[in-house]
Amino acid sequence: MTDTIADLVRRLTLEEKASLCVGADFWHTTAIPRFKIPSLTLSDGPHGLRKSVDGGPGLSQSLPATCFPSAAGLASTWNRDLIESVGIALGEECQAESIDVLLGPAVNIKRSPLGGRNFEYFSEDPYLSSEMASRYIRGVQSQGVGTSLKHFAANNQEHRRMTTDTVVDERTLHEIYLASFESAVKSSAPWTMMSAYNRLNGTFCSENLWLLSGVLRDRWGYEGAIISDWGAVDSRVAGLRAGLDLEMPGPHHGAAASVVEAVRRGDLKESQVDASVARLLELIFKAVASRKWTEGVAYDYDVSGHHQLARRVAGESAVLLKNENHILPLTSAPSVAIIGALARQPRYQGGGSSHVQPTNLENLWDEFTKTRRVPSNATYASGYSLDTDSVDEILIAEAKDTASRADIAILCVGLPERMESEGYDRKHLHLPANQEALITALAEVQPNLVVVLSNGAPIEMPWIDRTAAVLECYLGGQGGGGAMADILLGIVNPSGKLAETFPATLSQNPSYLNFPGEADRVEYRENLFVGYRYYDAKELTPLFPFGYGLSYTQFEYRDLVLDRTEATDAESVGVSMVVKNCGQVAGHEIVQLYVSDQQAPVKRPPRELKGFQKVFLQPGEEATVSFHLDKRAFSYYDVGRSAWHVETGDFTIAIGKSSREIVLSQVIHVVSTDPPATPRQVTRNTTVGDLLRNPVTAPVIQGLIARFSQATGMAEDLVDPSNLAAAMLLDLPLRALVIFSQGYMDEEQLAGLIYQLNAGVRSE
Repeated sequence: MTDTIADLVRRLTLEEKASLCVGADFWHTTAIPRFKIPSLTLSDGPHGLRKSVDGGPGLSQSLPATCFPSAAGLASTWNRDLIESVGIALGEECQAESIDVLLGPAVNIKRSPLGGRNFEYFSEDPYLSSEMASRYIRGVQSQGVGTSLKHFAANNQEHRRMTTDTVVDERTLHEIYLASFESAVKSSAPWTMMSAYNRLNGTFCSENLWLLSGVLRDRWGYEGAIISDWGAVDSRVAGLRAGLDLEMPGPHHGAAASVVEAVRRGDLKESQVDASVARLLELIFKAVASRKWTEGVAYDYDVSGHHQLARRVAGESAVLLKNENHILPLTSAPSVAIIGALARQPRYQGGGSSHVQPTNLENLWDEFTKTRRVPSNATYASGYSLDTDSVDEILIAEAKDTASRADIAILCVGLPERMESEGYDRKHLHLPANQEALITALAEVQPNLVVVLSNGAPIEMPWIDRTAAVLECYLGGQGGGGAMADILLGIVNPSGKLAETFPATLSQNPSYLNFPGEADRVEYRENLFVGYRYYDAKELTPLFPFGYGLSYTQFEYRDLVLDRTEATDAESVGVSMVVKNCGQVAGHEIVQLYVSDQQAPVKRPPRELKGFQKVFLQPGEEATVSFHLDKRAFSYYDVGRSAWHVETGDFTIAIGKSSREIVLSQVIHVVSTDPPATPRQVTRNTTVGDLLRNPVTAPVIQGLIARFSQATGMAEDLVDPSNLAAAMLLDLPLRALVIFSQGYMDEEQLAGLIYQLNAGVRSE
C-alpha cells in the first residue's frame, strides 16, 4: 500500500466511505477490495477470547481459549504486573486465532451490587479500575492486538440498558464515571473505544457530541477509533456528527445509505465522514502491520503455560474474609468433608457475551483430593441442586451426615449463572434458598465450617457468624478449582483484597432508592458517594469494607514519611512507609494510600484511594513502599472552571489496610496555583458571603460593611463571626441591604454598588 491515508480518503467514493463506517457482518469491518483495504476481525473478551465458531453471535459456541478470572477477581489482585501478564496472554491467543481487536476491558463503575454485569467490571473505585485497565490494555496491545475500552460511559445496569437515560451531574461524571476511563485512555491509548448503549443526560452515548468529541477527543486527546456497542446506534448520521467512527454489527445497508443521503442533502458534512474514515484506516493498517500470523501459517502459544497463569491469577484473586482461630490453612486435619455441587461443577465465569469455552477446567474436588497433603478419606456430598432454588431435604440430610463425620467441612456455595448475567440485573443479594438452608443445617453439626464462595458480586451473609472461615473466590476462571485447593491447603497464601464494598444488607447500599430507576430514566442521586465513599461518609459499618482482605501472615506498618510538609499543586509529593511481614509465612500485602481534604469548599468524600502497591515479603522481611502524588490526587472537578482544581488547605495522607483500617497518617498543606475562578455577574440576589469569598469583590464589600457598621452602631456585632447578625449577613442578598440598612442605602445606591462590583469583575 503506497497511498497515504489522506490520499485514500480522497480517492474513495462517498458510498465506499459510508460502507467503511458500518460493519460488514457480526465480527468484521468492511473491506474495499479495489484499494486493497482489508477487513479486521473483532472478538469478545474481556477475561478470555470468545471467537465464534460459525461467525454469528457465538454466545453458546466458541473456540477454546484460556478462561481467566473475570474482572471482579482480577481487580481483587491489586497486582498491576499480573494484570499485564494476563493481557499479554490474551494478546497471544488473539494472534493465534487471527483476531485484530479484543473487545475489552470493561471499566464501568459498580454503582449497585445488583448490577447484572458487575462480574465483568473491575471496581466501585475509578482509580483502581483505571489502573487495572491501563495494564490490561498495555499487555494486550504489546502483542499487536487492539483493545476496546468499554462501555463509554455510565453504563451501570442491565435493566433497559439500550433505552434508559442515565441522569448524572457533571462533577460526579468527571470524578467517578468518566474517571474510570480517563487515565487508561491517556496512559495506554487503547486502539478503540466502545460507546455504551444508554443515553447520558438525554442523548444516546453513541450520538453524544459532548461525550465522544468534547470529553474523549478534545479534552483527553484521544486519537483512536470509536466503535459502537453491538446494536447501540439509533441514528448513524447523528453518530457520525458526534464522532462515532464505526457502527457494529453489520451488515446494515440502511445505515450506510442514510449517511450518503445526509451528505447529499447537506445535513452532514462530508468532512465529518472523512475524519471517521481516516481514523478507521489508521486502525486497519496498524492492525494489519501488527499481525503475527499469515494465511496458512498459524501463530502458536503455550496453552499449558496460559492455564498455569490462569490458576496463579485465580489464587491472587481470592479474598480471605474470615478465618477464626486460624482454621485455614488445613495442615493437620485428619478428615475433611467437601460439600456442595459447585465443588465438582464449578461456576467459573459470568454469563453473556464474555462466556469463554475453556481449554481446561479444574474443580475443587479433583484438585483437593489429588494432593498428598490431603488424607485419603476425604468425603463428598452435593447438598443442593444447581438447577433449582428448592430445598431438597434428602440432599441436606446426606450432607449433614457427611459433615458431622469429618473434623472440618468445606462448603462450596455461590451464585448460579441464572442469578447474574449480562442482560438482567439481580433482584436481591441472597444465595439460592437451598444453599442458605444447607449452611444453616451444616452449622448445627459442624463447628469447623469453611465456606468457599463462587460469585461475581457481593452477597449478604446472614449466616456468617455460624462459620469458621469464609473464602471469596469470585469467578475464578478455568484454574479456579486448583487455586481454591492451593489456598485451603496453604500452598498459596491468600492476598486478594476487595475492590468493592460488601454491604451488610441491600438497603444499606447508596443507590438503593434509585436503582434501576423508573421507565427509561435512572437518576444518580447519590452523586459522588458511590461505594466506600458513601459508607465512610455515613459512618456505616458494611459487611466488609473496600480494600479488605486477610492473610495467613501478619503485616506491620510504620515510618510514614512525606518529602515535604507543604507543597504547591504543581509539585509532586513523595510518600514512603515501611511494611514488614511479622508472621511465619511468606505473603503479599496490598498497601493502600488515601487522601482526605480537610477544608474542602465543596462536598468531598472522607477519603479517596489515590495510590496502592502490592509487595511480597518473606517472614521477617521488610520493604519501603513509595508513592508519588500529583495535582490530581488532591483535586476535585470544579464545574465552574470546567477543570480539576485544588483548593488551598490541609490534606491528610492516610495509609491503610482497607478504607476503614487506617494505620498511618500525616497532614500536608497544599497551595493552589490555579488563578481565581472567573467571578460571575453580580445581581441583586448575589449574597454578601459570596462576594466576600471572591478576592475581586471582597475589598468593596468589606469597605461597605465597615461603613454600614459605623452608621448603624453594629460594628462589634458584624465583626464577631459567631454573632447572629454577622451570620445572617453572609447569606443576605444585596437587595435586602436596602431594607435592613435603616436608611443607609437606597435603591439608587444599590444599583451603583452592583455597577461598581461588575466593573471590577469585568476588569479581571
